[in-house]
Amino acid sequence: MNTKMKASDVFVKALEHEGVEYIFGLPGEENLDILESIRKSEQIKFILTRHEQGAGFMAATYGRLTGKPGVCLSTLGPGATNLMTPAAYAQLGAMPMLMITGQKPIKKSKQGKFQILDVVEMMQPLTKYTKQVTHANHIPSMVREAFRLSQEERPGAVHIELPEDIAQEELDELRVFDVVNDRKPIADLKAIQQAVSLIKSASKPLVLIGAGANRNRTSKALTEFVDTLEIPFFNTQMGKGIIDERHELYLGTAALSNDDFLHEAVNQADLILNIGHDTIEKPPFIMEAERNQKVIHVNYFAAEIDQLYFPHLNIIGDIASSVNQLTEALKPVAKSWDNTFFLRVKDNVCKHLTTYEDDNRFPILPQRLVKIVRETLPQDGIVTLDNGMYKLWFARNYKAYKQNTLILDNALATMGAGLPSAMMVKALKPDKKVISINGDGGFMMNVQELETASRLKLDLVVIILNDNGYGMIEWKQEDEGFPRYGLEYTNPDFVKLAESFGAVGYKPDSVAAFKTALNNALHAKGIHVIDLAIDYSLNHEILNVLIKEFSEQLKS
Repeated sequence: MNTKMKASDVFVKALEHEGVEYIFGLPGEENLDILESIRKSEQIKFILTRHEQGAGFMAATYGRLTGKPGVCLSTLGPGATNLMTPAAYAQLGAMPMLMITGQKPIKKSKQGKFQILDVVEMMQPLTKYTKQVTHANHIPSMVREAFRLSQEERPGAVHIELPEDIAQEELDELRVFDVVNDRKPIADLKAIQQAVSLIKSASKPLVLIGAGANRNRTSKALTEFVDTLEIPFFNTQMGKGIIDERHELYLGTAALSNDDFLHEAVNQADLILNIGHDTIEKPPFIMEAERNQKVIHVNYFAAEIDQLYFPHLNIIGDIASSVNQLTEALKPVAKSWDNTFFLRVKDNVCKHLTTYEDDNRFPILPQRLVKIVRETLPQDGIVTLDNGMYKLWFARNYKAYKQNTLILDNALATMGAGLPSAMMVKALKPDKKVISINGDGGFMMNVQELETASRLKLDLVVIILNDNGYGMIEWKQEDEGFPRYGLEYTNPDFVKLAESFGAVGYKPDSVAAFKTALNNALHAKGIHVIDLAIDYSLNHEILNVLIKEFSEQLKS
């Protein structure tokens, strides 16, 4: 190629070569060259957000749903620091994402240390890869390496800093590197045989499904495994929907680490086949050395041992392939598991979870909310959650029928990610009904992205659960015997706020009015915001007191 190319153009060409469709972000003085290069791209669309957090959360959710790194862009200094929370969100949540940040000229600058932070060093603990471009020739290989590492198991965040003067350099030729999709390794046969032996010798095995199993092919493999071997299963919050939760052997979701009703089944199991979980997601059960219980860790990587988790066997490799190998190896075995106690737990858990789900008091109870949302949405409808007390209720009570139809974060568990995440879901799946559910606290952390959603002409339903305070912290305060303190605030008029962004606002005053508003909003165009008063007064009694009483009843 004889025509010289500007380095920022080379960067965008490398991104195009990786199949990038969107870049989310904000402009700044130091990224204007790459912004212009994006403008000239026929493949990449730039999505302007109102805050770098919104851009990062959208990029991370793109990665989560597609398996390809989402890309976001910021300037230096405060723009880059605003990406730190999304970086942690993607890194802990195993979401592939590339962050591109600008920087002052590194060869010669007249601005001293104005706005200068060591962003590469700052990103080091939050990413799998962080580099500054020091010469334009390095760009294609750095982009390829960043994408490779971001997608490699365990997926996560990567970062490239492009200084202003490097972005303006010219190259004599453009070279891009082949996109090589390496096949994931297959588990060692000896490990498979050891697992088969442990499973055969068990009388009360359980399958646990975690977030790492939420990959292409794994849902089918796990469903066949459970159907073939008839082993009961439960899941983590981020493992919901990988197997249809209407399945007769689904026991429930481990929304808490211990003492939940489900944990009596976990405690009685003599073998737990842990598929796709690691302790970055809040542990769904706590191992105890004195308990006569074996745990098999099935994942892309070996278990990291700590006091809560120390499995007896690692099966390392592509999860779908490992599960298929186990299914084939165990098919000939005529084995009858003792599922009696597990199914008794399932029945009792179901009875407990259905309590209050038809209670029409207002403000609405979370159990009633979950039932209404499940009944109103089609089977393939999608719920995205921010972080708050309601997340526990949705994890426990909401049945997900398909993968990625209940999208939540139980790794970083940050507030403020819910609305941008929902926007990305709707943009990627415009034919699906999408509901974004947020607490009033989390919603206000990135409320400005309503303008972005409106500008993108998304058809989205946003429910704000309004209790004028931080409900989950109140629950924790009460459980630990602290007086209520430091939790209350006053919310704006959410209906007027929605209308100011060009959205439609609702404030139902009864359960019936909420059902009507939700149904109307789901079948209408545009952004619809429902300000819904919620009653968390039963949280302590149910989640702190009755759980322990129920556990003792099962033991007797």
